Amino acid sequence: MKIYFNKPKDNWISPYTIIEKIIFWREINYDEPLVENIIKYTHLDFFCSILFDIRQFFNRDIRYVKIDKWDTWSMDSTLTRIILPMLKQLKKDKHGAPHVDNEDVPANLRDKRRVLPKNGETDKNWFKRWDHVLNEMIWSFTELNKPDWADQFWTGKIDHKWIKKDDGNYELKKGPKHTLKFDKKGHAKHWARIQNGLRLFGKYYTALWD
Repeated sequence: MKIYFNKPKDNWISPYTIIEKIIFWREINYDEPLVENIIKYTHLDFFCSILFDIRQFFNRDIRYVKIDKWDTWSMDSTLTRIILPMLKQLKKDKHGAPHVDNEDVPANLRDKRRVLPKNGETDKNWFKRWDHVLNEMIWSFTELNKPDWADQFWTGKIDHKWIKKDDGNYELKKGPKHTLKFDKKGHAKHWARIQNGLRLFGKYYTALWD
């Protein structure tokens, strides 16, 4: 697999930016008559459109993705290696948070306001709820990135061998030193949390922005 995305570029330069940075060297009031006259008589807006087209041509976005056959042999593992570091970076660099449903967070983080404000004011746990969701996603993908995550639920030693029966078939019998045990409840609880993190990843997929 080969992936290359270049940094998104803002190719638009406003006429007001040119006037502010090059002509006046100061902050301007966009409603100033002088500013409007400069744009009108110099056709600066038309010049900015031409400049945008030129910059757009030379600064085109690069979106190169090459998928090899072996990348889909275990596609979940391949994607886990990509998703995990991206989630970690998003958590570190994020500048906002989306709405998170109460059902997806512990009781102590839920929005307890009975009437939600009309202007979208947030409560004290708004960002904490998103941190919780991100943490659950990261935890799930961290576990899935471990090839031996299920080993922790096996204890003891294996002592068994195949015994030939009178009818010619073989039977697997445990020896006296066989102590192998599997923590089924622990495994189920662990797996349920992994699945919840994946569920949250799908539910809030379009909220994964910085």
